[in-house]
Amino acid sequence: MQLRRDKNVFALLLVAVLSTAPLFTAFANEYRLTPTKEDMMWLLPDHAPAPEDNITTPDRVALGKALFFDPRVSIEGNVSCASCHIPQFGWTDGLQTSKGINNKNLGRATPTIVNTGFNSIQYWDGRRPSLEKQASGPMLNSNMMAADMAALVVWLAAEPFYQTWFARTYPNEPLDQAIVKALAAFQRTIISNNSPFDQWLKGDQKAMTRQQIMGFRLFSDAKKANCVACHHAPNFTDNGFHNVGLASYDLPKSDMGRFAHMPVAVLRGAFKTPTLRDISLTAPYFHDGSARTLMDVVEHFDQGGKSQHDISSSIKPLGLSLEEKQAIVAFLQALTTDHAPVVLPKLPPPNPLNEQHVK
Repeated sequence: MQLRRDKNVFALLLVAVLSTAPLFTAFANEYRLTPTKEDMMWLLPDHAPAPEDNITTPDRVALGKALFFDPRVSIEGNVSCASCHIPQFGWTDGLQTSKGINNKNLGRATPTIVNTGFNSIQYWDGRRPSLEKQASGPMLNSNMMAADMAALVVWLAAEPFYQTWFARTYPNEPLDQAIVKALAAFQRTIISNNSPFDQWLKGDQKAMTRQQIMGFRLFSDAKKANCVACHHAPNFTDNGFHNVGLASYDLPKSDMGRFAHMPVAVLRGAFKTPTLRDISLTAPYFHDGSARTLMDVVEHFDQGGKSQHDISSSIKPLGLSLEEKQAIVAFLQALTTDHAPVVLPKLPPPNPLNEQHVK
């Protein structure tokens, strides 16, 4: 009797396996489980390109890192670049919208600086063309760090620690230019290119789960999620601007995004396509921080956006199943690199004679 029951159980299991075999075959055919030659376009290089007048060197990176974490570059000496760009939060701050000097709400979410060295344009609205041009923006903005550049230069020139670094890295360069170049050099080293997805592309077939691979295929499929319409290889951004139909765009005095700097009708309410690398660390999402989870993001696009006012032609209802949406989320989670802990730089101690720039 026991043997008969065992045989019956085995028979049922065999039927179950055989009945699902076509599904696995269909999955393998429709969503290839191994990388193709075309998939290799998603691999990022190990180093971000640098302009000829600011070639990346270890000393320049070290100087930029010190300036990035030093709150004394701000007017009151209590806000640094790292106040908003925190390593543990994927170099964002985890807030719906960022806070500036005196805890002022700045209205937009802090964008990550991960892989920003690969971008051809900076800020949510693209108002700066390079990292060198971008670096001074938050420092001089009266709502962010409100630095007095003239006083800051005087302080840095008098501080022995920084004197040594500037002489070594940017000899004979005006300090105001050397400051932004050093910050840009450091930011170019914040790179994510060794995620499970990258490891899978490089040949580790166990780096991603079947669900994550399915998510990648759905992500790339023009007839399915078609996320690649905006999130291009290899950094998951087209460096372009799109109105993705956020509910906040229907509010009075809505943020016009790129349109404020380039008044072309198609750019009304359009914001830069963010990279998706390390995205599991950078919640909440969108320029207004309105999506708390990755599933919220996928649901937003599956619905074809919320506001239809000036929405991009690329945003349309997708009709994805729950399984497909879960697979896309799983893939997005596979885009995060396991980074080594960031070691904070050693900064010079406060010097009352050199602290007048914060007054």
